[in-house]
Amino acid sequence: QVQLVESGGGLVQPGGSLRLSCAASGFIMDNYAMGWFRQAPGKEREGVSAISSDDSSTYYADSVKGRFTISRDNAKQTVYLQMNSLKPEDTAEYYCATAESTIAAMTQPDYWGQGTQVTVSS
Repeated sequence: QVQLVESGGGLVQPGGSLRLSCAASGFIMDNYAMGWFRQAPGKEREGVSAISSDDSSTYYADSVKGRFTISRDNAKQTVYLQMNSLKPEDTAEYYCATAESTIAAMTQPDYWGQGTQVTVSS
């Protein structure tokens, strides 16, 4: 079955960096777009970034544009989210997701991971 396992979360100071990873299994990742979502306490889950199946297109929420970079390694069945210049408002549970289309990967994905916590605090 489809499994998405996130890792790389943790506690980081404002201005710091983290790289999240998502290991995919149970499907051929080459054929699917991948996305990242986040959910802060008391807030709705929001799409952060997405990448097309062929790595030709990427999308970012305005709140992370210029600070976050999504990438994928289809040979390793892994998608990454490099997060730089982190702010306290980036604190959230981060989820990996997948869908057939890139837009769906950032809005209504078919599958979710279990999440990894990112806390930005001094």
